[in-house]
Amino acid sequence: MAVMPMKRISIYALKNRRKQILELIQRRGVVEIDDRKADETVFAKMDTVPAKSRFENNAAALQSALDALDKLEPPEKSLFASLNGRDAIPLSKYQETADGAGELLKIASRINTLWKKCADNRAEILRLQTQIRALEPWMKLDISMRTISTPTTSVFTGSFPVEYTEETLRAKIAEGAPDVDGVVVEILSASPQQTCAFLMCHISQGLKLETYLRSIGFTYPAEPSKVPPAERVDILNGRIAALQKEIDKNEAEIRTHKNRREDLLYTIDYFTMRTEKYDVLGRLWQSPHVFLITGYIPAENAEALKTELTTTQEAYVELCDPSDADDVPVKLKNNKFAAPVEGVLESYSMPGKHEIDPSGIMAVFYYFLFGMMLSDAGYGLVMVLGCGIILHKFKNMEEGLRKTLTMFLYCGISTIFWGILFGSFFGDAITVIAKTFFNTDIVIPPLWFTPVDEPMRLLLFSFLVGIIHLFAGLGAQFYQLAKQGKWLDAIYDVVFWYLLVGGAIIYLLSMQMFADMVALSFTLPASVGTAGIIAAGIGAVGIVLTSGRSSKSIGKRFLKGLYGLYGVSSYLSDILSYSRLLALGLATGVIASVFNQMGAMPGNNPLGVIIFIFAFVVGHTLNIGINVLGAYVHTNRLQFVEFFGKFFEGGGRKFAPFTTKTKYFKITEEK
Repeated sequence: MAVMPMKRISIYALKNRRKQILELIQRRGVVEIDDRKADETVFAKMDTVPAKSRFENNAAALQSALDALDKLEPPEKSLFASLNGRDAIPLSKYQETADGAGELLKIASRINTLWKKCADNRAEILRLQTQIRALEPWMKLDISMRTISTPTTSVFTGSFPVEYTEETLRAKIAEGAPDVDGVVVEILSASPQQTCAFLMCHISQGLKLETYLRSIGFTYPAEPSKVPPAERVDILNGRIAALQKEIDKNEAEIRTHKNRREDLLYTIDYFTMRTEKYDVLGRLWQSPHVFLITGYIPAENAEALKTELTTTQEAYVELCDPSDADDVPVKLKNNKFAAPVEGVLESYSMPGKHEIDPSGIMAVFYYFLFGMMLSDAGYGLVMVLGCGIILHKFKNMEEGLRKTLTMFLYCGISTIFWGILFGSFFGDAITVIAKTFFNTDIVIPPLWFTPVDEPMRLLLFSFLVGIIHLFAGLGAQFYQLAKQGKWLDAIYDVVFWYLLVGGAIIYLLSMQMFADMVALSFTLPASVGTAGIIAAGIGAVGIVLTSGRSSKSIGKRFLKGLYGLYGVSSYLSDILSYSRLLALGLATGVIASVFNQMGAMPGNNPLGVIIFIFAFVVGHTLNIGINVLGAYVHTNRLQFVEFFGKFFEGGGRKFAPFTTKTKYFKITEEK
């Protein structure tokens, strides 16, 4: 459990070595480069924005081409492809990629051009298909939809917002426009929402008929066809076929580049690295002949990098300890037991200045609390086997995912331990199976006790765990203050609280009334209780006298001291928060038992076996999913709120070195 000590590093070198030095630092990935101000009369910064933008655009163009190729020729991926991690490629391959980048950009440009044409053609096809659907109601019309008259007749081609038959429409016209006679009516299509019709009358009566038709909702088509609708549809289908043929041709050409997929991946990573490099390059201070790099480096890597830079790159390197004013980044280093919970800590905050890395002590409680909440040996076994197999099979997994799975592996081991203590293996599955299908009684006795039968016992144990957890947090605060030489603060802010809270607990345990209330089988001697209340009194007085020590006014000190003493109520609420250990522990076992009983209801017969297997698999899968999530969330809460609240503020900045932040491959150097 350690925050790695950092060194400030300053690198001076000739500009003709700039490329090699930057690429070396990028490959080593141990230096976080900052923008510390230099003497502007000697040094200046160069504008790398155009070059950086060019590399970003190149990477984006290659990615677009890759996406297009993947849509037409999806790469073969297994179900667990995301667990494989990035493949390693040698540095020589990186150099080859740099040499072939120009050719790949031309290929990507061609693919993107073809893909854009395909997209434009698809959009045009959709537009044409929309036109065809709009013409479908008019397919019976064998003249142009734009025809409005002949030398002797007036023609009306349009629609009504209701459904008509030829008889009902003729009758309506006869009733509404009795002075218009000889009207020809043909219904082209009809539906409850629209009737498309063709009407014709003598040209002398055209205006009267049109006026009446408009009064009953008649409208002309929005985009009438110049030719008969059927002929127009044939034309549109011909255009669609031509566009589809062009799409097929372009897609076929794109597919010819499927053997260059890996080259595209290499080149995307190449330009990504170049972008990162030029971002850093724009932050460097440079003179006409010399450039300067400043930043932070873990102390354990400092001398090795200094030696490499001075011997191979002829650079001058300065190393020094950061000052108190420096914003020093934080890098954690833990053993295999504590490292898996670093991701949980980072999701809260990195340690601030003068704070310890709590990962080690946090890991102990994290695995302990998680297992106690889930508390089923069967579920723990599933977690251990699942995580263990994945970790063993996928050696190249990304580090963050590996840590997470390792954390759940340890949580699974803890869950097995608590499941054995509480006698739970997929709830009471063994007992139910033995009774239902083998007519025998097999009971796995708990190594300690059964929580469902003795919930008060588990509740008291949960409170005890909470007290230990909170006191461990206070102990961490004592260590932090003592490490800074603030011994009086450690006494005021930690020891007095130990005396107050610990003394009050001891006093309660000596009271017969409290023992009866919580069903304790013992009470402490009265003399011990007296010592406890004296300790609590000393702690309370100490808190009142010292909580406001920052104020000069005696009155303010006293009032702040009283307010500080009021904080004892937060300890009560914090301890009560650990009742969630009881709630989640009981929920897991009870729900598991319910699924077992439901599956056993059909009895001992072939159908009953099938139903039991189905209920067992589905029910326990749901139960383990829900309760693993619940255990994870509430374990985090107990760490973040109750535990960290006693000593940890955070606010640190994670170490972000200049490194090869590639997406598809990891760059390795040949030995």
